[in-house]
Amino acid sequence: MSGISGTGVVAEGVVFGDGRVAMRWTTNSIYSIVIHSSIADVLEIHGHNGTTFIRWIDEPQDGEGI
Repeated sequence: MSGISGTGVVAEGVVFGDGRVAMRWTTNSIYSIVIHSSIADVLEIHGHNGTTFIRWIDEPQDGEGI
């Protein structure tokens, strides 16, 4: 939204079986990895009022993580 984090793909991550999320920023010279309790938390913190979207590479199966 602001462009501060960059444009295009700015982070990548994984959702574990218990729903926790590991997210890594990819657009900065100072890299960080953060653990969130859920994908809902990721969107609450980084969702920019609905302008951020998640592109799933592998769709979760029923009951997995989300």
